[in-house]
Amino acid sequence: MNTLTEYLVEAEKNHGHMCPGQALGVRMAMLGCRLVGIEEPKAGKRLIVFVEIDRCAADAINTVTGCRLGRRTLKHRDFGKLAATFLNTETNEAVRVVAHESSRGLAKELFGHLPTKKEQQLEAYKTLPEERLFSWSRVRVNLPDADRPGHPLSRVICDECGEGVNDRREVARGGRSLCRACAGERYYEEL
Repeated sequence: MNTLTEYLVEAEKNHGHMCPGQALGVRMAMLGCRLVGIEEPKAGKRLIVFVEIDRCAADAINTVTGCRLGRRTLKHRDFGKLAATFLNTETNEAVRVVAHESSRGLAKELFGHLPTKKEQQLEAYKTLPEERLFSWSRVRVNLPDADRPGHPLSRVICDECGEGVNDRREVARGGRSLCRACAGERYYEEL
């Protein structure tokens, strides 16, 4: 695994700027990988990460782990929490890491001499011990075969729109196979 400094440089380059969320995400990913026994996270597809937020930290986690949506090793669960679960697919060990809400206040308390909130948080998130930034717990992740990396296990054609649906994401309704959009789960409106 690279050093914190190396990952921070890479995260800034990948994300476009350095911010407190990047620092927390890098630290979170390094901790999560270590706790599930992954020494080189970018090698192979034995690590799957579930991120619970779609903010800066998610990009940093991607930078450290190499997990990506397109490789089916990065899973987004929109819980709005600065948290992620790291799953070692070879051992089935998993750990969920959560950033402490108190770390923001701690940054101000310990680094209040720095001129901006951003600088205070960056310094705190780069230097404080993991125990002051995060809590973590061992968890079990039930990962269906259809959610694992690799080629699609199934493909059906939606009986309504004719579009292909991979990996058992179709909805059975009235004896028909429908994509989620045609089943009423559309996030867009056709014009």
